[in-house]
Order: sequence, then C-alpha cells, then structure tokens
Amino acid sequence: MSLAGRRIAVVGGDEREQEIARLAAGSGAEVTAYGFPWPAGGIEGVRLAADPADALRGAHYALFPIPGLAVDGSLFAPAAPFPIIPDAALLGVLAPGARVILGAADERLRSAAAEARVGLYEYEHDEELMLLRGPAIVEGALALAIEHTRVTIHAAPVAIVGQGTIGSLLTRTLLALGARVHVAARSPVQRASAYAAGAQAVPLEALPGLAARVTMLFSTVPAPVVGREALERLPRGALVMDLAAPPGGIDLAAARELGHVAVWARGLGRRAPVTVGASQWSGIRKRIETIEEERDEG
Repeated sequence: MSLAGRRIAVVGGDEREQEIARLAAGSGAEVTAYGFPWPAGGIEGVRLAADPADALRGAHYALFPIPGLAVDGSLFAPAAPFPIIPDAALLGVLAPGARVILGAADERLRSAAAEARVGLYEYEHDEELMLLRGPAIVEGALALAIEHTRVTIHAAPVAIVGQGTIGSLLTRTLLALGARVHVAARSPVQRASAYAAGAQAVPLEALPGLAARVTMLFSTVPAPVVGREALERLPRGALVMDLAAPPGGIDLAAARELGHVAVWARGLGRRAPVTVGASQWSGIRKRIETIEEERDEG
C-alpha cells in the first residue's frame, strides 16, 4: 500500500530513526523529522524540522521512539537540545484524528493523547518485532559487558532477571559463550524454559540468595525487582546492567553506592540501526496500513 498523501512525523530517537524516516519517505508519505542524529548528507525525501511542533504540525502519524519515556515524561532523544515532552499542547498540532505510534506510553501521555483526541498505538510487546530487534540488543549488552569487566564471559557466573523475549535471547547467547548462567523469573514456565536451555533457574524471590554467587547481573524487567537486599549480597565491584525501559528493574543508585559497576543499557537497538530501524518500520507500517484500511472501510 502506498502512503502517498499521508504525513508522517518522526520525532526523537537515535540512528534507528534515520532508517525509519528513510523507509517512511520511500513509502510515498511526506515525512518530517526532529530530535534524532541528523546525517551530514540529510535523508532523501525527509524534511528536518526546526522544532518538535514544526515536525508534528499537520501530521497524520507521529512516530516516537521505542525506548520507554523517561521519568519526566520526555521522549528518548539523546541528540535533542532539550527534553521533548509530548503533552496535550504539542499533540494538539497534529492533524485531526492523528495517531501516535511508539514503543510504550505512560499515564501522562495517555492522558495528553485523550485530551488532544489523538490515538495511541503501542508496539513494545509485539513479540515478532521484539525477536527481530533482539539480537542487536543482546550484542550491545555483550559489548558493554566486555567493556565494563576485567574477566571473560566464558566461565563467568552470571544472573539474568526476567525471561521474556530479550531475557531468553540473552540466556541462550551467554550459555553459548560458556557462561555459567543463573535465571531468576516469576513464571514457572519461563524458569522451565531456562532450565531446558541449560541454565540454573530460581524463583524471583530467591534472587538475594543467588546474588552472592554471581559477578554479573543483568535485568530485563521494566519494574523495580532488584533492590538493595540483592545488591548488598553481590561481590563488590560486580557488573550490574539494566536492559529494561523506564523505570528500569535495578536500583542503580544503590548499586553505585555499594561499589558495583552500574550500567543502564537503554537504547541498545542503536548498535545496528539499519537492521533494527528496518524491523521497527516493518511493524510500524503494518499498523499504519491496518489503520488506513479501516479508515477506507469506514
């Protein structure tokens, strides 16, 4: 389906959004962009806007980044000169009946969208999309682990908290690299799956007892599950890496206070922006085409 006649705004993000904007323009849509790293040669068919409102004004679709919103409600946009907060006033410049497509919204964004009469479509829990972008995230996590430790991953005792899409991919990869992998998860099915893959698995509440036996801890749960009790039992100087979207799963401030190497590995999909951007656009485009078909039928 051609998207000619539709206006798409790509706001916030990182190098992945360069590919998303390029592919959106290739679909025939009129594309504006703001808040992600702009390549020196520009992007064919994409207009760089002066500010977020300029990018969003009159757009039928606003594409926001997949990493979750920050605590202050701002979009993930490390290249932007100031926080981009999609409040009702900003969303109000979109075309009537516009849709916002993003990884995950918070209550403030849902409230702002309702006030501005804008639809919200979230795709962070799209399993197909998460599997497509998962290898880039796992590769990025491994690169950070190598950078921040002085031991090999091979034979290292590690703990992974959570066994969703990313957690299970990380478990399999670390096992393949020879790590001694322990998994803490609430779901007995997920624990059984980790066990079948070759990991040792325990219920989430057993994490504090497990912590003393590992030198690296990775959390993939986007809710506070790794607190001071577990962090105090880790060997001093352990690597503690949070791969989850805000609010994250680890008390990183406590981890630093206790002398651990604390890393919030947010936005790891940017390690392979062309691959991940293309997979994200494939999911986004499916949603846009479904919306357009429903609009035509209506």
